Amino acid sequence: MEKPQDIFSTNDDHIDDIVTEKYLVESKESASHVQLACSKHDCAFPLNGNELCIWNTKNPFNQLLILRGHHQSITAVTFGNKVNPLLICSASEDYVILWNLDECKEKVLQGLIPRGIVIGTLLGKVLCLRFSPDDHIVAVCAGNKIFMLDIENQSTLVELQGHLGRVTAVEFCTWQANIIISVSEDRSFKVWDHCKGTLIYNSSVLTAYPLLSLFIHEESKQLVTGCADGQLWIFSLIERHHYRCVTRIDLRKKRDSFCTKKVKSGLCSQLEESQLSSTNELEKVEKTEVTFPVLTLEHCDLSFNLNSESEFLSSENTKCLWIGSSAGLFIFNLANFELEAVLHYKDYRSLSIKVVGSCAIMNKTVDQKVFCLLTSLFGNKIAVLKINLAALVRSQQCPDMGKNLSVLASSCVLPTSPLYFGSVEKKSTKPASQKQSAVRNVIKDQPLVFHNKVRSSGYTTSPHVTMFSPKTNVKNDSKRSSKCKQSYKCKKYPLEISLPTKLSKQVVLAHEPTAACCIQYSGDGQRLACGLANHLLLVFDASLNGTPAVFSGHDGAVSSAGWSHDRKWLVSASQDKTLRIWSVRSTELTLLLGKGMFSKPIQFAQFYYIDSFLLLSSGPELHLLKYHIDTCKDEIKRYKQKSKFKPVHTLSMTNAVEITSLSAVNDFYSYVVFTAGWNRTLEIFDLNAGCSAAVIPEAHSRPVHQICQNKGSPFTAQQSEAYNLFITTAIGDGIKLWDLRTLRCERHFEGHANRCYPCGVSFSPCGQYIACGAEDRSAYVYDMGSSTYFHKLAGHTDTVTSVAFSPTASQPLVWKSSSTVIKPQEIFVIFLPQPP
Repeated sequence: MEKPQDIFSTNDDHIDDIVTEKYLVESKESASHVQLACSKHDCAFPLNGNELCIWNTKNPFNQLLILRGHHQSITAVTFGNKVNPLLICSASEDYVILWNLDECKEKVLQGLIPRGIVIGTLLGKVLCLRFSPDDHIVAVCAGNKIFMLDIENQSTLVELQGHLGRVTAVEFCTWQANIIISVSEDRSFKVWDHCKGTLIYNSSVLTAYPLLSLFIHEESKQLVTGCADGQLWIFSLIERHHYRCVTRIDLRKKRDSFCTKKVKSGLCSQLEESQLSSTNELEKVEKTEVTFPVLTLEHCDLSFNLNSESEFLSSENTKCLWIGSSAGLFIFNLANFELEAVLHYKDYRSLSIKVVGSCAIMNKTVDQKVFCLLTSLFGNKIAVLKINLAALVRSQQCPDMGKNLSVLASSCVLPTSPLYFGSVEKKSTKPASQKQSAVRNVIKDQPLVFHNKVRSSGYTTSPHVTMFSPKTNVKNDSKRSSKCKQSYKCKKYPLEISLPTKLSKQVVLAHEPTAACCIQYSGDGQRLACGLANHLLLVFDASLNGTPAVFSGHDGAVSSAGWSHDRKWLVSASQDKTLRIWSVRSTELTLLLGKGMFSKPIQFAQFYYIDSFLLLSSGPELHLLKYHIDTCKDEIKRYKQKSKFKPVHTLSMTNAVEITSLSAVNDFYSYVVFTAGWNRTLEIFDLNAGCSAAVIPEAHSRPVHQICQNKGSPFTAQQSEAYNLFITTAIGDGIKLWDLRTLRCERHFEGHANRCYPCGVSFSPCGQYIACGAEDRSAYVYDMGSSTYFHKLAGHTDTVTSVAFSPTASQPLVWKSSSTVIKPQEIFVIFLPQPP
């Protein structure tokens, strides 16, 4: 053990609660652009060029274990995967040396010089080293070649060639022992079978800058690579996906968006002045920064509970990465493609290194703390930082997180609530009927017939025991009887079903170019409503057999259609600034809200609070209406509308922006209403309190055009927490899954083409899948556990703008197409397989 004179320690833990510089060393040679290494309790780095130094986090005296054996400067260091024995490998242009760390420590304690085993000689300048999962093989990246070195025999097993530039990083696939993946300065990645020495897959050129880092996430089976211009590329390693690109991330844009949200939420004012520089200084530094080169990628352990209110998707916290860059460290969430925390070196005055050349981070936390090893880009300093991970993430969380919001109603309606109007009316109905019956009972009951005997009445005859005699000579048609039973029996939605893959049926909506604007199933899954741009509303049988029922009367495109809970009524909104309620049985208009009521078109309308109210949006306002439908017919005055409505409450979005989407639950009692505005914000209203409950700014990069809640189905049951999930979609920004309890995005779904037209989304009744439309004339189905699509369903001739799942498993999945081409529009149906 040695403690050189040019090494000093800083143990001022009280200066900073988040970041502490635990150790600092001045080297004779620069260690910039050298692969550093960190294990659970050790940090390894080159000192003075050819000396390998090991710094232990548990050593109270800050003594270094210095290993000598290289004659030239060390360019790469890596730790083994096993703890016992803990191996470390170092490489220079002369040797690749393997060290047993436990044996080296014992020899130092005995006063002996520790020695390593040379497993490679004169391979060239090594940029990356990596152990196999079983620590039997070391992959050495030297030049444009990858050497697979056998540790036991100290020999080269295979030499992999194919890259056109220097290989900068390599990783072993943990679930396939024979697979390794490499990235290079030629801006591509390659997949190898190192046992056979063959190339399996060669990607195209991804970017204009060299690829510098690589990480394989075992749980999500994804490949993440970073390049010199701050771009992150994520690929799926699932076999049937064929190395599909999941998404591309601009680290600089993500950082700017994260900082903007932090400023708006007031988090910057909560940090101490000693931690952050002034705003003017930050702006000056921002002008000089060009890119954030991705120097390293490492697993970030966020398994500890940061937010006790969120447990339903707490497993997503473990899918995070450390991103090491020259300007700072970033915690990146692979589920929602968002930054969880940002640590800029320049924000902490106690740190000696502000611009980093290379870094390494521990992949496991100890007491919610992690160590980071840095080297200076323009100097010879090497530093070890201690980061309080829990404090870092908590300090940058949104203050609105953990708010007590729930889709399920957990309390009674308040007397001051707008919803109290409907509940009181329901309660007062029963006493009124009781009073009337009481008045009637005062009158003495009289027989209907006062005569002793009426010949034709039949009163004196004996009662009939048998009403009729069934026909017993007719053959029993077992097929017909079973079919009738099945049609009226509510089957439970099976959770173990396979997704649709083949086209089953096609129906022509119109023989002229017109778009289908909206589709929605009835609650029992027996009927399907479809609003068209030619002012008509069609209702099909779920099997799409026969002629659809036609509802006509609108003077504009039908933009919204919704079923009542009892499935007797349909509400439709149109661009003609009217709202209409129709009788499903007679296809007649029962209630009309005229053009003079609203200054702007009604974009969305639906039944609400189990058919007690109507909920609609017009411009920036959200309207709650009480209605009454009179079913009595007067053939003489059919033109006179007897049904009535009454405005109950009106709410406006913050900053009076126009509402672009609306969603609320009608199948059960819920006080929560979701809205989205043109300013890219989401706003949640609590109608029990009659006010805004929460605002989520910058929800998407563009305005949200649809909000879809996980409403479940009468044929399946979900966990109560699952109903707090909802999804949003915006043009060019994919689909985001949100949790109402945390008010944060939990997962981001990308892969479908959506750059120009608003493409709709839909939750499956079981809550396991999400379907969406796309501009490549296909519909996509996503699994809730993966960010890339599960199935691609083709068959349309135009952009698919809306999708709908049937509430029952025996019914089809339907989606519809827009009218950008002059062809008859179609509804395509894919039948889900029958339950076993």
